[in-house]
Amino acid sequence: MRKIAVVIPCYRVTNHILGVLSKIDDRVWRVYAVDDCCPDNSGEFIERHCVDPRVHVLRNAKNEGVGGAVMTGYKAAINDGAEVLVKIDGDGQMDPDLLQYFVAPILNGQADYTKGNRFYDLTFINQMPKIRIFGNAGLSFLTKISTGYWSIFDPTNGYTAIHANVAASLPLDKISKRYFFETDMLFRLNTIRAVVVDVPMHAHYGDEESNLNIKRVLPEFFAKHVRNFGKRVFYNYFLRDMTVASFELVIGVILFSFGMVFGLYHWISNLFLKQATPFGTIMVSTLCVLMGLQLLLAFISFDVANVPRKSIHDMLSPRRGDLTPPSEPQG
Repeated sequence: MRKIAVVIPCYRVTNHILGVLSKIDDRVWRVYAVDDCCPDNSGEFIERHCVDPRVHVLRNAKNEGVGGAVMTGYKAAINDGAEVLVKIDGDGQMDPDLLQYFVAPILNGQADYTKGNRFYDLTFINQMPKIRIFGNAGLSFLTKISTGYWSIFDPTNGYTAIHANVAASLPLDKISKRYFFETDMLFRLNTIRAVVVDVPMHAHYGDEESNLNIKRVLPEFFAKHVRNFGKRVFYNYFLRDMTVASFELVIGVILFSFGMVFGLYHWISNLFLKQATPFGTIMVSTLCVLMGLQLLLAFISFDVANVPRKSIHDMLSPRRGDLTPPSEPQG
């Protein structure tokens, strides 16, 4: 039996969690339900009503957010010897019957990390609230830029699976613990060149409540995307390796910036002097802008083609028992 572990962050999901647990089939080796300092005492509720011996309840001493709860489950599963870690929400939106489709690409060596995509079947998109449709479209575009995974969509989808060797190679304590954690995971995965694959799925929307406030997190998400993009470009194109794309980026930024600043400066200066801008000045500015833009487009084209395609989990050494146990105080 393959050691497939399921991690379920639990925060105000007592109305749905037992139904989710009951649908997890026998192919799963162990289930980690993480009570993220839930005001409804989700952990106690599960222990009292769930008789499945595979279910282990973990507790965070303070609320860590969905990402923090998932990292607690990951650490416990890795230490216990799990092979693949699957993350499912406890609110009933994610069908546990789809678990095999998330695990198969990893076990077959086709992927290191799989995630759900609710946009494959357009006939089911109408079931999704409109705000989520537009929000996902915008976030997907930003995620492609900041993470380098240009072929994925629906970045905030929380139905994921990851090989334990890959998870153990990530800086789990540095990954964002709140709602940005799915996107931050993708950024971290790109820095180690892990292969990410989308899995088509349908979401179920019922009476569950989302704790995500789009207006509140949008500025935070944008700032973190910009930060991750800068880090990714530095890591992949200057620190780890230097390619033609590295020079295209540097020279492109210099030429484009110089052309814009040079042209605007002379245009504004001549505007105040009420005289025509010299043709040579216009040509120098235009040529620099066009050459810079062409080089930047060439860099983007290279970056799109540079998506990781060869899985790495078989090349990574297993790490067991060396992560901080979730039951111990986190320093």
